[in-house]
Amino acid sequence: MDASLEKIADPTLAEMGKNLKEAMKMLEDSQSRRTEEENEKKLISGDIPGPLQGSGQDMVSILQLVQNLMHGDEDEEPPSARIQNIGEQGHIALLGHSLGAYISTLDKEKLRKLTTRILSDTTLWLCRIFRYENGCAYFHEEEREGLAKICTLAIHSRYEDFVVDGFNVLCNKKPVIYLSAAARPGLGQYLCNQLGLPFPCLCRVPCNTMFGSQHQMDVAFLEKLIKDDIEQGKLPLLLVANAGTAAVGHTDKIGRLKELCEQYGVWLHVEGVNLATLALGYVSSSVLAATKCDSMTLTPGPWLGLPAVPAVTLYKHDDPALTLVAGLTSNKPTDKLRALPLWLSLQYLGLDGIVERIKHACQLSQRLQESLKKVNHIKILVEDELSSPVVVFRFFQELPGSDPGLKAVSVPSMAPSTVGRERHSCDALNRWLGEELKQLVPTSGLTVVDLEVEGVCVRFSPLLTAAVLGTRGEDVDQLVACIRSKLPVLTCTLQLREEFKQEVTGTAGLLHVEDPNWPGIGAVRYEHANDDKSSLKLDPEGEKIHAGLLKKLNELESDLTFKMGPEYKSMKSCIYIGMATDDLDVTELVETIVVTAREIEENSRLLENMTEVVRKGIQEAQVQLQRANEERLMEEGVLRQIPVVGTVLNWFSPVQASQKGRTFNLTAGSLESTEHTYVYKAQGTGVTPPQTPSGTRAKQRLPGQKPFRRSLRGSDALSETSSVSHIEDLEKVEHLSGGLEQNALEADSPERPPGASPAQETEQMGAPQKRAQRPDDGHTHIEELDSLR
Repeated sequence: MDASLEKIADPTLAEMGKNLKEAMKMLEDSQSRRTEEENEKKLISGDIPGPLQGSGQDMVSILQLVQNLMHGDEDEEPPSARIQNIGEQGHIALLGHSLGAYISTLDKEKLRKLTTRILSDTTLWLCRIFRYENGCAYFHEEEREGLAKICTLAIHSRYEDFVVDGFNVLCNKKPVIYLSAAARPGLGQYLCNQLGLPFPCLCRVPCNTMFGSQHQMDVAFLEKLIKDDIEQGKLPLLLVANAGTAAVGHTDKIGRLKELCEQYGVWLHVEGVNLATLALGYVSSSVLAATKCDSMTLTPGPWLGLPAVPAVTLYKHDDPALTLVAGLTSNKPTDKLRALPLWLSLQYLGLDGIVERIKHACQLSQRLQESLKKVNHIKILVEDELSSPVVVFRFFQELPGSDPGLKAVSVPSMAPSTVGRERHSCDALNRWLGEELKQLVPTSGLTVVDLEVEGVCVRFSPLLTAAVLGTRGEDVDQLVACIRSKLPVLTCTLQLREEFKQEVTGTAGLLHVEDPNWPGIGAVRYEHANDDKSSLKLDPEGEKIHAGLLKKLNELESDLTFKMGPEYKSMKSCIYIGMATDDLDVTELVETIVVTAREIEENSRLLENMTEVVRKGIQEAQVQLQRANEERLMEEGVLRQIPVVGTVLNWFSPVQASQKGRTFNLTAGSLESTEHTYVYKAQGTGVTPPQTPSGTRAKQRLPGQKPFRRSLRGSDALSETSSVSHIEDLEKVEHLSGGLEQNALEADSPERPPGASPAQETEQMGAPQKRAQRPDDGHTHIEELDSLR
C-alpha cells in the first residue's frame, strides 16, 4: 500500500491514505492500548467533563478512545471476537466512506466530474450484472427507502396536477397500493408514514389457497380487487411483488403480474433475495421475469459480504424532472458519493468474484435440501428445488393412523382441540430445535420463523449470511449431523408427554400444567395442604415448596432439565421438565417429585410446629421461674432478704436449698426438672425423635446409572465385563438372602424342640460345614446384600 501511495500525484490523497492506514492499524491492534494512568488528565475546570479539558487531544489519543469504546474492558469480559471478520473486500467498502469525505473537499468542477463518473459506472455495472437494461439507480441506506421514492414517482406520474393541488387530487381519486400477504412485516405502514397516506390506501392481496404455493400472490384475486377499486372510483397505483418472500423465499408469478399491471396501468415493483440469482448463468423463468418490471430493489451488501454498503433501487423512467421531484436523482455531489463504497467493492471483486459468492450460496442451499430429503421426520417447504436459495424445514411427528406419504402433522378426523394441541407441541419442539442448531452450528446463520399456516420452522438463507459468516459445505454437513442427533430426543419427548400427563393425573397431590410454549415433556405443580386451587393469587408457601423441590431435583445430577416458572395464565409456581430420551422412567420421575415435595412440606411444618412449641415453652418457663422465686421467698422468709441482716442470718443458719432448674425437651415439647441431672450427674435420653419421611419406593440402580433411567437388565447395551457381572452379583445376593430368610423361618418353626438353637439343629442334620461357620455370618451376608444393592 505504501508503494501505491507514492504513485498518487495529489498530496492530499496521499496524506489521507497514510492517516487511514494508521487509523485502521490502531483500531485493530488491541495491544497498543494505553493504561488508565496515561488516559487520566487533570481537570482544570469542572464545568465541562471528559476529554475537552485542556488544549485538546491528538489523533492517536482520539483513535485510542474510539477503540476503548468499541471493545470495552476486555479484562473483565470473556474473550470473544472483537470485530467482525470482514476480510479485505470489507475493508475496501469501509474505506469508501472515508474516501468519500475526503473527495467532498475537492474543487466543485473536479467533484462534479468524479461523482458523475462513479455514479454512472456503478449504475451501468449493476444493470449489466443483474440483467436490467437501460435502467437508472438510486442508492439508499434504508432498504425500504427506495420503494417509498418509487411510490412518490408513481404518484407524480399518474396525478398530473399533484404538484399544484397536492392532497386534494388524492382525495378526489384515492390511490391504492397492493401488497402481498407474504410481504415483510411493517412495509405497508412504513409506506403510508413516508407518503402521508391513510391506511385504507393499502390493499392486502391474499396468497393461493387451492393451487400453487401458499406463499405466492393469488393473481386471479388480485385482478378482482383491481376491478372493484376502479368501479369505486379509486386509482390502482402500485403493486409490490416478491422474488423470494421474507419468510420462505417463494417467488410470485411475476410474468402474469406484469401482464396484469400493463393492462390496468399499475406500476410493478419487485424485491426479494432471489433477485441475486439474476447474476448466474441459469435463472428460473419466474425470477427472470423480474427484469421486465418497472423497478426492483437489490441488497448487494449481504449477498457479497460487504459491510456498510448501500442498497440499490433500479428503475426505468424517461422524465428526469419527475425523478428529481421524487428524490430519485439529486444535483448534490455528496448524494452521488453514496455509490462510492459499492463502486470500490465491485472493482475489487470483479464479475467472477460476484458470481462465485452468489453461486456458492445457492450450492449450499441445494446441498442442505438433498441431505434433508434423506432424514425422517423432517419436512421441507420448498417452492422450486432447483432455483430457491432458501431452505425452510421443520420437525414433524406422524400420528397413529395418518398416511406417512402425506407427512401431515394432523389428520382431519381429529378434534380441533387435539389438532391445536399437537400444533402447539410441534411448534415448541421446532423452536427448541432451531435454538439448539444455532448454538451448535453458529456459522450456518439459521433463524427461527413462525409461519401462519405451517407453524414454527427453521430457515436457512445463505444468500443473507454465508458471505458474512463464511459458511462452507462442511458446515452444512455438520448441521445435518446435528439434526439427526436431535431427532431421537424430539421423538421421545413428544411420545412421553401423554404418558407423563397420565402419570401425573393419577398421582395424588400433583396437578398437570398445560403450557403449549414449553418444549419439554411437561410441567407439574405440587398441591400442598393450604393450596387454594380456585385462586390465581400468589402462593408464598407453594413458592417456597417448589423452590426447595427444584433445588433437590437439580442435586440429583440427572440428564433432565428442571426449571421453575409461573403457570400459563396464572401466578402460581410449578416445575418444568425438559427434553427426555426413550430410557426415561416416568413413574420414578413422578414419584420422586411427589415424595420430595411431600418431604419438604412436612419438614416445613415440623419447623413451624417446633417454633410454636419453643415459644410456648419459653412462656411456661417464665411462669415457672416466677413461681419458683415466690416459693423461695416464702421458704427463706423476709429477714433473709434484708442485705445486712440476711447475710448474718445466713452465716449463722445457712439455708439447705436444693438446686432446682428446668430443661426444655424439644422432642417432647415439655419442661422437665434438672434434679435428675444434678443428683445422678447424667442427662436423660428423652424421647426418640421421629424418623425423616422417605419415599415408598427405593429403586436399585446399577453403578454409574443416573436417576430416572430404566434398568438395563437384559439389554444388549450391557458390557460383558461390567454390567453383566453386577447383575450376576445381584442374583447371587438375592439367592443368598432367600436362603437366609428360609433358615430364619425354619428357626421359628413350631416343630423344632424347645430350647434347641439353630446351630444345634444343623449339627443334627449332619452339616459339618455349618458347624465351622461364624455366628455373625448371616449379618455379614446381609450387609453385603445392602452394599451391592
